[in-house]
Amino acid sequence: MTREVLAVLHAGRPTNLRTAADVATQLAKHGIRLRAIEEEWAEVVAADLPEHLRPRIVEGRPGCAEGAEVVLVLGGDGTVLRAAELARPTGVPLLGINLGHYGFLAEAEEEFIAGAIDAIACGHYAVEERMTIDAVARRNGDVLARTWALNEAAIEKSTRERILEVVLEVDGRPVSAFGCDGVLCATPTGSTAYAFSAGGPLVWPQVEALLLVPSNAHALFARPMVISPDSHVAVEVAPSGPSAVLDCDGRRTFPLPAGTRIEVTRGVRSVHMVRLDGRPFADRLVRKFDLPVRGWRGAPTAADEAP
Repeated sequence: MTREVLAVLHAGRPTNLRTAADVATQLAKHGIRLRAIEEEWAEVVAADLPEHLRPRIVEGRPGCAEGAEVVLVLGGDGTVLRAAELARPTGVPLLGINLGHYGFLAEAEEEFIAGAIDAIACGHYAVEERMTIDAVARRNGDVLARTWALNEAAIEKSTRERILEVVLEVDGRPVSAFGCDGVLCATPTGSTAYAFSAGGPLVWPQVEALLLVPSNAHALFARPMVISPDSHVAVEVAPSGPSAVLDCDGRRTFPLPAGTRIEVTRGVRSVHMVRLDGRPFADRLVRKFDLPVRGWRGAPTAADEAP
């Protein structure tokens, strides 16, 4: 049976197209066939890619990763989130190669592509399960939207002129009401994304929790909250106020009329991510944010403790 890897590519940069061609070459050396999405790989194939290296073209829709060993993501965090849409229904794990800026969701940088492909070929990698959230928007008994997110579901005001008035509910009980620019319900994976920019806490990916992060709230008690992953969260948009927008991962957007209730729970399906080296999350924080750690000595050794 032919082994296949689905590649999801950020095709907007010429350098990425050359990287994609190199990936096709390296996979072929290991006897692994490349599967690709037509609109992403059209320019790569057109650039005189040899016939034996040309990928099997599929339609870019959820489920197109079925049967692949790994979804190899060549791009930044936005490309990883797009790939998650394709892979989540199948459970195929994502391996992100950062060709963007921060690339917090990526597992490896561009210079380590060869090592990442070797790890795929030999099966030398671990798979980490990442929690998702499901969101349902209802108004007057009608379901307006049913969607999910890997990073966050953001309920945001749709106009600059007016403040969004909301009521927060956790496990069927009201917690607080205030005016704001929006409310984010994020996963631990999303704690380093939009929620972090809005003042939310950093949460290690291994922690199972839901984050509630108000954005520019006009209230005394409107602080970020970390709650049980099994809690049921609801955000009610005031019927007398402006309309809102539900934005999930910057990928799926739905209008929310005034009076809409958005219910958020732990996702039924998780997203799987490839881990190559097992380095702790703290190392990734230091590397991605260029955090100052000079002066760190670590735990004392036996020699340090000797009299």
